[in-house]
Amino acid sequence: MTKQTFIKGTLILIVASMITRFLGFINRIVVARLMGEEGIGLYMMALPTLFLVYTLSQFGLPIAISKRVAEAEAHGDILKIKRILIISLTITGTLSIFFTIGLIAAAPIVAKTFLTDERTLLPILAISPMVMISAISSVIRGYFQGRQNMKPQSYAQVIEQIVRISCVALLVKLFLPLGVEYAAAGAMISVIIGEFCSLLFMLHMFKLKKRMKVRSKFFKYLRSGKETLNDLMSIALPNTGSRLVGSFSNFLEPILVSQSLAIAGVATVAATKQYGELTGYALPLLFLPTFITHSLAVALVPNISEADARNNKKLIHYRIHQAIRISFASGAIATIVLSLYSVPILNYMYGSSDASRFLVLMAPFFLLLYVQYPLSATLQAMDYAKAAMWNSIISTGVKFVILIVLATNEQFGIMGAAIAMVVGIVLGTVLHLATLIKVISFRIPWLDIVKMIALLVLTWWIGNELKNYFPGYETQLSLFILLLICLVAIYFVLLLLFRFITRDEIGQLPGFKRFR
Repeated sequence: MTKQTFIKGTLILIVASMITRFLGFINRIVVARLMGEEGIGLYMMALPTLFLVYTLSQFGLPIAISKRVAEAEAHGDILKIKRILIISLTITGTLSIFFTIGLIAAAPIVAKTFLTDERTLLPILAISPMVMISAISSVIRGYFQGRQNMKPQSYAQVIEQIVRISCVALLVKLFLPLGVEYAAAGAMISVIIGEFCSLLFMLHMFKLKKRMKVRSKFFKYLRSGKETLNDLMSIALPNTGSRLVGSFSNFLEPILVSQSLAIAGVATVAATKQYGELTGYALPLLFLPTFITHSLAVALVPNISEADARNNKKLIHYRIHQAIRISFASGAIATIVLSLYSVPILNYMYGSSDASRFLVLMAPFFLLLYVQYPLSATLQAMDYAKAAMWNSIISTGVKFVILIVLATNEQFGIMGAAIAMVVGIVLGTVLHLATLIKVISFRIPWLDIVKMIALLVLTWWIGNELKNYFPGYETQLSLFILLLICLVAIYFVLLLLFRFITRDEIGQLPGFKRFR
């Protein structure tokens, strides 16, 4: 099996994620224009329920599998890798069946009582088969990550998006005459079809690349896998706690927002529309750079796990610095662009700029979220998943308190939810960083902090000045694209000048060996 370096593996994931994000935005634009803000609101209100059940069925195993497979790989223990796969597939398969049945049974109560909109029932029921498909995919994905081979899951991501985007317009148009809730259900079905095709590809790649027969002596390995089970649970349980907090947060968020806006005097239809603007229009743009930082985090777990197994502390610190530096570099440009050009971006994408207020408020703080991903991955890779879980619990609890206080106030309304999200992000990142400082004496050099501030200030000034050189960019798409190309080109030069991208890192990329 081809094992990639940290930079090469990360690059493969980034390219795949970039393609899938681009296709995902096309998918989102198609869905938004077909269903409108109300349809997007129903779609986004139903998704958190799936994510909550999805997290419960995975049981935090993907990261645990990645870490333990990487450790076993470092010691050449193929039999342990087999035990890890057998136990993981047994756990996720059993849980996914149980929670799929539970989701279908609880769907009417969730839609009517918690989400306060009965039209979310159909989308929730439509997405329920996704639970088992995604649970099995997560085990295979964790295995490939642990082996530090990022290609299979990267190809699978692209396949999933291509299939989804091929189906979504057809299904939404097919069901839209029946009502907006049927259209939202059609969009959910396209997600399932895409994920199923992705799983088939992953299974095919696993069959080609595996070094053991999983079905051979399956029950023997299952009965003798108590130690392996304990090893997995030591990571999986606290990681489940962290993911459960996030998924439960996403599940509760639309409920609390809708209930709080109702207290503030906002009608149900208006509340759904406002929530659609925040979560369907603004948040996808704010989360766009996370395809880079998430890729870093995925590649970081097996890399740091292997270094930790070999007690290479110097490499661990270097990888954390490297991940923070690249995460900040990728997020800073997005922060500037979304803050300065929120109105034209939203108009060009969705034909409406109503969500620009959310982008202007939230973009500067989301820069900390981009850094948070590798920090969380590092804690999990070094067996500090429990600390990461508590950090998530604290930041989420504070976020909910602020959300309820502000969103129930008619002067804040939906902006109270946006402010609460920002506070949760800032607090979560600070807590993760404080934990790393405590447990491994990690430090960010003052010079790096000064360079980060200087990069932000210079890029902001340049981006603001470019507005004067491209009059009409708000109404002419070609001018706006040219403006962005100029800004990104200048930004890349600044990254090199400030050494956010080093010569050695460029030399690790395919075709750039001469830069080493």
